[in-house]
Amino acid sequence: MKKYSIILVGFVFTYSSLFAITVNVRDASGKTLDLVMVTVKAEKPQVPPRDDHGYPPEGLEFYITPEVTMFTNPNGSVNVPFPYATQVNLRLRKIGYKDVNIRSYSNGSSVSFRMEKITDPNLLVAQYPSNSWVAALDFGEEKELRKTYLEQCGFCHQQGSFFMRRAFTEGDWEEIINRMMGYGARPHGKAKKKLPGILSNAYVDLLKHPERVQPGRTWGKELYGAVFREWPMGDSFSQMHDLLFHKKSGLVYVGDNIQDRLWEIDTNTGKTVVYKVPKQPEDELGGLLPGRLRSFQKHETYVGLHSLAESPVDGNIFITPSLQKRITEFDPKTKKFKDHMFQDGLYPHTIRIDAQDRVWFTLALSNQVGMFDRKNQTFRYFDLPARTKKESFSLWISGFIVKLMNWGFPMHLLPVDERVSGMPLPYGIDVAPNGTVWFTRLHADTIGMIDPKDFSFRLIETPFQGPRRLRVDRDNHVWISAFPEGSIAKYSPEDGKFKLYPLPTAVDGVETPYSLNVDRTRNLVWVTGTSSDNLMAMDIKTETWKVYPMSRKVTFTRDIEFSPDGKAYSCNGAFPSWHIEDGQPTLMEVKQAR
Repeated sequence: MKKYSIILVGFVFTYSSLFAITVNVRDASGKTLDLVMVTVKAEKPQVPPRDDHGYPPEGLEFYITPEVTMFTNPNGSVNVPFPYATQVNLRLRKIGYKDVNIRSYSNGSSVSFRMEKITDPNLLVAQYPSNSWVAALDFGEEKELRKTYLEQCGFCHQQGSFFMRRAFTEGDWEEIINRMMGYGARPHGKAKKKLPGILSNAYVDLLKHPERVQPGRTWGKELYGAVFREWPMGDSFSQMHDLLFHKKSGLVYVGDNIQDRLWEIDTNTGKTVVYKVPKQPEDELGGLLPGRLRSFQKHETYVGLHSLAESPVDGNIFITPSLQKRITEFDPKTKKFKDHMFQDGLYPHTIRIDAQDRVWFTLALSNQVGMFDRKNQTFRYFDLPARTKKESFSLWISGFIVKLMNWGFPMHLLPVDERVSGMPLPYGIDVAPNGTVWFTRLHADTIGMIDPKDFSFRLIETPFQGPRRLRVDRDNHVWISAFPEGSIAKYSPEDGKFKLYPLPTAVDGVETPYSLNVDRTRNLVWVTGTSSDNLMAMDIKTETWKVYPMSRKVTFTRDIEFSPDGKAYSCNGAFPSWHIEDGQPTLMEVKQAR
């Protein structure tokens, strides 16, 4: 009898295959079906109390029952280890077939199912991912507006999801775009004028002609033996933004940007604790942008917890509270927070820490990179150059523009040009093995580097639009997510050349890689398939891809982390989270097959 070892609720024990369910799947004619996604959930999962504004009380230890997903093998069967419950619910999913949802099966049993093919073309294309639908939209003679649509309308949630596939009128789309501009979208004047009509006509046309929507990437053999686990966190009003695999403790930390909560999860046991990021007495609801979320139904956004990084010296975690002028330090041992206040700069965004224990972060709205030196407790700022005199003036009055937003000024009335002059938007940042600090400017189509020896910096134009987040591999090559381009790029500092890699999940070039990360140990670059419900990994040496579909439709991933043994972690960070298939954000783990 096959045996496994597992840690569960603080205890290590060995369990036999009785703590697993075997699923066999065939089609209606009796032919075995491989690569069927089989998701197992406890019928009665452990449910934490929700006494604090609908969330677990701060500091309370509780347990989350994970969900497990695997794929059937060439024989149409899969054995899913699930030592978390005696009774389980099953869901079977395969593109082109009707979902099978089964309640209350005994764990340890062997069950067989038949899946029925879908013949209705409307039901078939409803299964396709968001980027399949955007790729099929007819932009007519305004094809260049597709990139603007992806870049400016796809950074909070997916475009092309089932929420978008409706017969909205031109007026509906105009209202939607104006509302999204209140959240920070910046489509240029021509796009703002033309997109409502284009999108209204294009979606109505697709609803009449579903055959024009092409499927996404076919699930591949890399899924045989791969194991996916998910831990439900928060609710449909959460936004699980960035995460951190904490090297010193092995715990995973996830930040809820909208509810200002830091989730601490032990993926070995499911033990979870939630900590509320403290606010200062003078902090307003909504932080420095109180008007931005005024219409959002439920939030506790005082600081806007955004990005996380671990100190290589003491393991303390540094956080960017994007809606305040400070960075926040969290001690995982004492569970105490400490704020480090600064006066200059707006919107601390992405954060990383170098080998000298210096904390580097981008300041998105003030066109700066910041550095906090922990040894002497001082900040240093790098003012990045404006692209034009107009942009220089816009940055100078950025504080006034923020006040206009807070006073309720309709942001859609402010003029925006094609590359969003006035908002170059420093965004992603990383530290190379050789100590060089690299960063992106999303709207300025540039990357930059800071020399840690003399603190000089230079900017480099990218041959692609929308560099979002970046990471550096073990050979000091810079990998960049080209958000509206359906590609990632490698920059080689030794020769100053870029190389683009089209993503395997792109449909007609449509995919939105929000971020990527490099597993330096295994020489893999992992990428978020933000509009295709996938995570994907490319072997840097062979330039070959593996693609891992997530169990929920409308999975919007913003960051990727790794454990020492090579598991990849991400979280479902759609805003709003009710866009996710069941409205449930999760922490996701991918264990590749050996």
